[in-house]
Amino acid sequence: MLALDPSLTSDDSCACSGSVGGSCCKQVNKNEIDSVKLIYSTLTGTAKTLAGDLEQRLKAEQNIVIKQLQLVDITEYDNDDLLTETSVCVFLLSSYNVEGPLDWFTKWLRDLRYDWRVDRLALQKLRYAVCGLGDSAYGDEFNVAAQQIDKWLGQLGATRIYPLGACDKNADQKAQFDEWARQFIHELQDKQSLEFSPSQVEYGSDAEEEESEESGEIDVGSGDEMLDLEDMGKMASKLKAAKENREREEQEFEVAQAKAKRTIGTTVEKKKSEPREMVSPMLYKNLTKQGYRIVGSHSGVKICRWTKSALRGRGFCYKHSFYGIQSHLCMETTPSLACANKCVFCWRHHTNPVGTTWRWKVDDPKFILDGAMENHYKMIKQLKGVPGVKADRFQEAFTIKHCALSLVGEPIFYPHINEFCKLLHENNISSFLVTNAQFPEKIAEMELVTQLYVSIDAGTKEGLKKIDRPLFRDFWERFLDSLEALADKGQRTVYRLTLVKDHNTEEIDNYVELVRRGRPSFIEVKGVTYCGYSGASNLTMANVPYHHEVVDFCQKLVNKLGGGYELAAEHAHSCSILIAKTDFKINGEWYTHIDYPKFFELVRSGKPFTSLDYMAKTPDWAVFGAEAGGFDPEETRFYRKNRKTIDAQASQQK
Repeated sequence: MLALDPSLTSDDSCACSGSVGGSCCKQVNKNEIDSVKLIYSTLTGTAKTLAGDLEQRLKAEQNIVIKQLQLVDITEYDNDDLLTETSVCVFLLSSYNVEGPLDWFTKWLRDLRYDWRVDRLALQKLRYAVCGLGDSAYGDEFNVAAQQIDKWLGQLGATRIYPLGACDKNADQKAQFDEWARQFIHELQDKQSLEFSPSQVEYGSDAEEEESEESGEIDVGSGDEMLDLEDMGKMASKLKAAKENREREEQEFEVAQAKAKRTIGTTVEKKKSEPREMVSPMLYKNLTKQGYRIVGSHSGVKICRWTKSALRGRGFCYKHSFYGIQSHLCMETTPSLACANKCVFCWRHHTNPVGTTWRWKVDDPKFILDGAMENHYKMIKQLKGVPGVKADRFQEAFTIKHCALSLVGEPIFYPHINEFCKLLHENNISSFLVTNAQFPEKIAEMELVTQLYVSIDAGTKEGLKKIDRPLFRDFWERFLDSLEALADKGQRTVYRLTLVKDHNTEEIDNYVELVRRGRPSFIEVKGVTYCGYSGASNLTMANVPYHHEVVDFCQKLVNKLGGGYELAAEHAHSCSILIAKTDFKINGEWYTHIDYPKFFELVRSGKPFTSLDYMAKTPDWAVFGAEAGGFDPEETRFYRKNRKTIDAQASQQK
C-alpha cells in the first residue's frame, strides 16, 4: 500500500529533488499551535457532539501542541471578531431547509463578501477548515450553507487548511466525519499547512473557476490536456525566450564538439569525460516555470488539468471514457525529458532537450519513481485550498493507481524503462506508455505494459517530416519498423492520431496502410489543441478541427479499412474518438475498459496472456453516439462561457 504522504515514509533518503535544485520535503518536528476554535452550528445536537469528539482527538494527538483549544457555539460567536481572528477556526456546520442558528452568520458573511467597501483580504489572518453535515435527500440544498461559507471565507483572503467535508445523514455520517477529522488532524501536523497563503482571487467575481485560475503559476499543459488559449497567450514570450536559450545551449555544445580536433603530428592525451546532466540550470528554470517538478537529472512530473477537474467533481479526461481511468488517481510523469522530434504542435514549444542517443547521466529507476511520487503528492497537497475540491477525492488522490508516461520527451528513450514499468506494476500502478515511433528496437525490447501507444502524426514520409520534424535522417524507416514491432506485442496497443487541419487530415488512404502494418488494438483520434503563438510553428486556430470533423474523419477511416474496426467510444469535450478492433465487441457490447486488478494478477502469475484477458465493459454513457458524449453523468458539467454549472444528467434531458 502506498503512503498517503511522502513525509510518512520510513526511508531516510529523499528523491524529491535532483542535483540541479529543490529541497527536501520531509518534516517530522512536533507542531505548536497557539489557538484552535471549534465553531459548531446545530439544531439536533449532532454538530456539537462531533465537535466535542474532535476536541478530544486534538487533545490526545501527540504530534500537535495546542496552547488554547475552545469549543464555540456559532450563535455565541461575535461575527465581527472574525475580522481580527488569528486562531485556526474549524467550522462544523449543520444545514437545514428551515430557519436555523446558522442563518445569521451566513447572511453576515455574504454581506461582507459582496460589500465593495470591504478589503479583498479582510480575513487574511484567518486559517480555517469547514465540514458540512446534511442530508442528501434535500438534493441541491445538501450542505449548501457550508459550501457557501467555505467559498466566501476563501474569497475574503482566508487560508483554507483542508478541503470542505460533506457528511451525509443518509450514509454513514459518523464514519465520513471520522475520516475527514483524521485527515484534517494530519494536516495540522505539517507546519507548511498552517502558513498564511491568502487566495489570489478576483474580488468582484463569484465564479469558482477564477479562484483557481488566478494563481501565479500558468500551466502549459500536457499531451492529454485541453489548454486555455488565454493562458497560452500569456506564456508566448516566455516560451519563445526559453526556446532561444535551449537552442543557444545546443549550439555551444556542438561548437565544443567541433573544436575537439588535433593537428597532424601532435599527441593529445585523451581524457575520459563524465556524462553530463540532461537538465541544465537554464532548462531547469524554464521547465519549473511551466509547472514541472524535476526529478533527479533527467525526469519530470506534472499535475494534469484533468486532475484538478476530477478533484472538484467536474469530470475526467478521455481515458476515463475509453479505459476507465479516474484522473485524480493518475500520475503524469516521464523518465526522459529528452525527445528525438520537434513536433509543430508540441505543448512545450521545444523547451525540453533533444537527441538521438543517450549521452547523459542515468538515474536509478526506483529513485525516479520515488521522486515522482513524492513530488506528485506534494503538488496534490497544494490543491487542498482550491475551492470546490471534494474531501473524499482529495484523500483518494494520495493513492496513485495509474501512471501516464506521456508527459514530455520520449519515455522509452530511458535505458531502464522496463525496470521502471516493473516497479509500477509491483506497486499496483498501471502503465500507459507513449512513444513517438523513432526507437523500434526499444519497442521490440519492451516487456509488459498495461497499454502501449505509438504517435501516428502523418501518413506519408513528407507529412511526418513536416509535422514531427524528426532528428533522425532515417526517420521514416524507423517509423515503419516501430509499427511492425508494435504488431508483435501481446498487450493492448494504440495508435494515437492528432489531426491538424491542412496538414494530415487528407491522408486517409495512407493511414489505412499504416493501420494494416501495425494492427493496433485501438486507434485514438484527437483534434489538435492550439497552444498560442510561440515562434515554434505556424499553426493557428484555423488548423483546429471541430468534433464533427474528427468524427467524419474516423468514419471514413473505418470504411476504408473494410472491416475489423468500428467507432467504439468518444469524449466530445476533448474532441476525441476511440476506434477499436471488433475483437473487443462481445454480443454487441464494447469492452474497451481495463480490468486493472485482473491485469496485475496476470502479471504476477508469470504466464503469457493477451489483451483480451483483462478487458472490461465500456459503460453506456461512454459508447460512441451516446447522448452524454463520453461525459460521466455522475460528474458535474462546468460551462465556463455562461459562468454556471449544469448537471450533466439534466442537460442530457433537454
